[in-house]
Amino acid sequence: MKLYNTLDGLVAENEGKFFALPEASWDEFINDDKLASKLNSLLKSLPPSDEAKRSTEERLKAPVGQQEIWASGVTYYNSKLGRQEESKDSGGGTFYEMVYNAKRPELFMKATGHRAVGHGAQVRIRKDSTWDVPEPELTLVITKSGKIVGYTVGNDMSSRSIEGENPLYLPQAKVYDGCAAVGPCILVTDEPLATDTTISLKIEREEKVVFENSIEISQIKRKFTDLVEYLYREYSFPHGSLLMTGTGIVPDHTFTLRSGDKISIEIQGIGTLENTVA
Repeated sequence: MKLYNTLDGLVAENEGKFFALPEASWDEFINDDKLASKLNSLLKSLPPSDEAKRSTEERLKAPVGQQEIWASGVTYYNSKLGRQEESKDSGGGTFYEMVYNAKRPELFMKATGHRAVGHGAQVRIRKDSTWDVPEPELTLVITKSGKIVGYTVGNDMSSRSIEGENPLYLPQAKVYDGCAAVGPCILVTDEPLATDTTISLKIEREEKVVFENSIEISQIKRKFTDLVEYLYREYSFPHGSLLMTGTGIVPDHTFTLRSGDKISIEIQGIGTLENTVA
């Protein structure tokens, strides 16, 4: 089942049919350890709705309210190599080797709801950055108790020139208005995703593909439950949270985003998140 956040309210999709949900509060509805069973029971009493489908196509919002969006770093080997490449001149390359092999993961605050955008909206690149890339990431949807209740597609926009200048500049490289995109929906399930689930990235410029690549989530080094456990050790999330799980697709130093680029991130079973660069 898939859950959408729209301007008209919550919409569920199941087996190609769309249902308008009576609940008005996104934050309260998704913050439920039994979200999958609740949604399944609710759909049995609701009729399908063409208007609900139109809402997901024309009036879609990001699947985030008061949840904080956090991110995990250096969870793929490719990410470790990319981080080492960008920071080699600043002497920070060994930090990423250490993080990749450490028991404690790298976790950082990525965005609040008002700094994130949804499917079809514009992401931004910083005006004071010269090397910018999208980072396609499987994103966990987590309740206040720390239970993973779903998955969505995430784009962790990254200013590589700033982070590469000094690893301590990570917050400036990662956190700014329009720095994250999530959507188009939440895949609601109690089951873990198959390890061969593929994440694909395509970037188009003036209607031509200028970069594309894909990777399986089996390449993620860390367990999702371990990432959540570390995140929730000393933080409370009264409305739940979203956690990006890292990227394994890292364009090399010859590529940087430009205004007008179209970014498409597809994760099997969830959907495709599309955004343009402002």
